[in-house]
Amino acid sequence: MKNHHKKLAFTSLLFSLSVGLLLTACSSSSDTAQDTIAASTSLNTETTVSDATAVTDNTSAIKAASWNPTIKIAYSGGSINFQPDGIPNHERDEYYAVPNAGVVVPDANSAYVMKDPTKAQTYSFDIPSSPEYSSEVTQAPLGSIGVMISGAILFNPYEGDGTTVAMSGNFTVTNSDGITASFIDKCAGHPTPNSGAYHYHGQPECVTAKVDKAEGPSHIIGIALDGYFIYGANDINGKVVPSSALDECNGINSPTPEFPNGVYHYVLPGTTDATSSIRCFHGKVDSTQIRPMPPMGGPQPDLAGAAQKLGITQAQLEAALDRKMPPDFLAAAKTLGITEAELKAALGAP
Repeated sequence: MKNHHKKLAFTSLLFSLSVGLLLTACSSSSDTAQDTIAASTSLNTETTVSDATAVTDNTSAIKAASWNPTIKIAYSGGSINFQPDGIPNHERDEYYAVPNAGVVVPDANSAYVMKDPTKAQTYSFDIPSSPEYSSEVTQAPLGSIGVMISGAILFNPYEGDGTTVAMSGNFTVTNSDGITASFIDKCAGHPTPNSGAYHYHGQPECVTAKVDKAEGPSHIIGIALDGYFIYGANDINGKVVPSSALDECNGINSPTPEFPNGVYHYVLPGTTDATSSIRCFHGKVDSTQIRPMPPMGGPQPDLAGAAQKLGITQAQLEAALDRKMPPDFLAAAKTLGITEAELKAALGAP
């Protein structure tokens, strides 16, 4: 099997990364703290915009939430520092469908099966403890836009082209060993093959299942970089919040178990369209805290160097490879009038 994966890595010019260790489940002790917060305030289903968008100190609610204990959280003045390692405390798939080298948005014809490459990351986010609502929104770009209680990171709905919705573009591939892998797993997440950065593009049911009861209200499952909390799909009465009720950023002013009088927060409604994740921030956000999205596709080979070794132009080499990854080395070699071994050697493949 090891030799098989090396072959896959070779043909796509990628190398498999180590599988990250699964971490322990969230502590359940904070559930009681959340219930205490809810019980201390009378339920008020009438929420005005002025009340819900008023500056609120989230420190107590943050301390009560069910954060993965691997997340380092430090409180300083009006800022709270989160240092997650990016590895969620729930099961991941053993294998994932990942893009061929150079592919930005893959499908079943431009992806291959790779053993889960998830590995620990080095993240540090300074998030305001008292978010400030702004009528002007800030777009949520590709990359890290929120920290989830599982220890993983939330991305916006889109893949690398900024237009393809990850959840609606899900697919599976099966390799020659009969192993089938999905692009997005059942937790609405996947890792980047190069850096091993696991992230979500929608509501992760693996996370909500740890803090919510069936047909009950959604609790805090994360915090956006502007300081507003992230919730699952249900309202205070356990009813699914329709995406039509959310604003352009997936936000809403309404009561939650932690804020029964109402608060502005983001909702992941469990959809598979562009409303699946946060698309913009309605709170003031420090753009320096946004981490860019790691590339999903593998690195391109040094075609210029390979062409020089072969005594041809890069254009000739690209044409022979048919600009496809992974290439048909044998067909390309025949086109160039050389052996397959010579072509692979020039490209630096083992």
